[in-house]
Amino acid sequence: MRIYFILLLISLQFTAQQTKTNVDEIIHREMKERKIPGLQLAVVQNGKIVLSQSYGIANLQDNIPVRNTTIFPINSNTKVFTGVAVMQLVEQDRIKLNDPISKYLGDLPAEWQKITVDQLLTHISGLPEILKLLDPMTGDIGPLKTEAAIWEKLKTLPLEFKTGEQFSYNQTNYYLLGKIIEKLTKKPFTTDFDTNQFRIAHLNNTVFGDSRDIIQNYAPSYSYNSFSDGKKIENKLINVYTEFPDFVRTGSGLNSTSEDIANWIIALQNGRLFQKSSTLDMMWSPSTFNNGTPTNWARGWGIAKLRKNHKAIGMSGGNRSALLVYPDDNLAIIILTNLAGSSPEDFIEEIAGCYNQDIVKADPLTYLRKNLREKGFDKAIEFVKKEQKVNPEFDPKEDELNSWAYRMMSNNQQKEALEIFKLNIHLFPKSWNVYDSYGEILLKMGDRNKAIEMYRKSIDLNPANENGKKVLNQMLSK
Repeated sequence: MRIYFILLLISLQFTAQQTKTNVDEIIHREMKERKIPGLQLAVVQNGKIVLSQSYGIANLQDNIPVRNTTIFPINSNTKVFTGVAVMQLVEQDRIKLNDPISKYLGDLPAEWQKITVDQLLTHISGLPEILKLLDPMTGDIGPLKTEAAIWEKLKTLPLEFKTGEQFSYNQTNYYLLGKIIEKLTKKPFTTDFDTNQFRIAHLNNTVFGDSRDIIQNYAPSYSYNSFSDGKKIENKLINVYTEFPDFVRTGSGLNSTSEDIANWIIALQNGRLFQKSSTLDMMWSPSTFNNGTPTNWARGWGIAKLRKNHKAIGMSGGNRSALLVYPDDNLAIIILTNLAGSSPEDFIEEIAGCYNQDIVKADPLTYLRKNLREKGFDKAIEFVKKEQKVNPEFDPKEDELNSWAYRMMSNNQQKEALEIFKLNIHLFPKSWNVYDSYGEILLKMGDRNKAIEMYRKSIDLNPANENGKKVLNQMLSK
């Protein structure tokens, strides 16, 4: 019996080492291809951190390596903490999700008064975007000078669409959620987060702040820029300077480590942040539009992969950090980087696949990406046709393919993006948007005649495509 347990222990150690080797291979490959300076990874399995790993350089100026205590901006991943703060108040019966926000906030324009708390959480409010009133270069409060001035101006702006009819990612929603939290708790939302989340989960390296603040062990942000001082330049790595005024930090103001976020997820799932499991289930469920169809957003969580197997809930931030929780698999993956544009959401499920290989196939985009890397992106349509014959549940989504292709465009992977836009036309030939996107990359790659053809198809399918008309007219006038 003793020999059996020794052999079992050796087998488990070998499996863990092999899994880590597989994870390292993926991370090193992606960091090389995406030119990511520094990255931090944490994996939670069965309620414990089973891997916490740091890679590369945190601070290029001083050649400081990434450590497990290196603190990264998590940008819009802040919203999941805000979602928890709101749901804690829901659980305490101090907020009802379907209540109009006018119940909690005064001095609102008439057309805002019936907007619900839930519509703020899931970005279907139609509210005007507060970011339009901030400095577009830094995010600072700019010429309006004060929050009060911004608030007064914001209230004069019209709704962008009828509340509950559309989705539009919008920072005003989380600005107002912050105000509701403060109104009900009678303290700053930063204090509420600290008391009811950070301390409970023992988050020692999670703080609010931006480029103006002195944060110990902080990893500066970088991005690749091809335009500087009014002229086009060779793609160059530059510093990114950001300001998040304190009153909008419920949307994008936190900095943390992958280990801290891992510990927060553990606390969230083991009942230390909520008293009832039904509260967590409600938070991780999508809301609905006015017509009853579900939105793509859970409450505070922007990635809701509510598929048949290996459901995943998560969020991404600043196009440079991502987290996914797999409730049915007792698994969570957290990836933080210091490169804006690194898009770790592209490869996070491949990391999850190292712990459960079925997850890769459960996500059409990850499965497609993994196979096209081997077979070539020009085989995209051929591969999807074959896969759908043997696996009818293989159904890449139009918006996910489109977003992926645009991310590749931004990373100068034009040929690969072209093939994915082309695949989208094959899969969704009646969608005006796929022709618009395909036309855009064709124009960028110099195929003007083909681009004109695609924009015309897009406008035929959607005569209201005003941007498409504008681009088409510009091409035809030359």
